[in-house]
Amino acid sequence: NAGTEADVYISLYGERGDTGSRQLLRSQTPKKFLKGQTDIFAVEAVHLGHLYKIVIGHNGLGSGNGWFLDKVVIKDPITDLDYTFLCHRWLDQGQDDGNIARELTVTDASTFPGRQELELKKEETWAAEKWKFQEGNTLQFYNRLTHGFICLTPDSKVDALGDKKNKYGKVCFMWMYA
Repeated sequence: NAGTEADVYISLYGERGDTGSRQLLRSQTPKKFLKGQTDIFAVEAVHLGHLYKIVIGHNGLGSGNGWFLDKVVIKDPITDLDYTFLCHRWLDQGQDDGNIARELTVTDASTFPGRQELELKKEETWAAEKWKFQEGNTLQFYNRLTHGFICLTPDSKVDALGDKKNKYGKVCFMWMYA
C-alpha cells in the first residue's frame, strides 16, 4: 500500500523561474506510482537553469491515495545534469505528518553552482531594503485598479480602502516605474 492512484503533480524551480504545477500523466510504465517501481515522465518546459527545489504532491482522491515517495531524480537534457531530491516520506493524510505535498530541495548543492550567488544577492537585497520594515514605518502600495493606496501601518493594520491619506495624516504617494 505504498503506491497511489491519485493524480500526482510537480512544480520545478530553477534560477530562471518555475514550471508551475504540472500533472504527471504518462509514465513509461503501464501502471504508474506502484510500490517499488520507478516511473519516468517527460515534463516539457522552458529551460529553468540550475534547479534548486521541487514541490510534489497529489490531489488525495481515489482509493489507496496515500503514497510513500523515496526520491525524485530530474535529468536535464540541455546540461546533461541530474538533480536528486530525496523525500523518503509519506504523502498521505493518514500517515506521517498528514501532508499530501512536499517541498524538496536538491541534495547536492554542487549541481547548482549559482545557488551561493543567488543567496548572496538575496542577502544584499534584504540589507538594502530592510529599513522599510523597521518599527514605525508605514508601507504604501499603489493600487492601479482603485487608483488609491494600500497602506501597511506600524500597528499591523492594513488600510486597503484606497484613501489618499493615511491615519497619520501623511499624503500617500509612491514612485512607480514602468
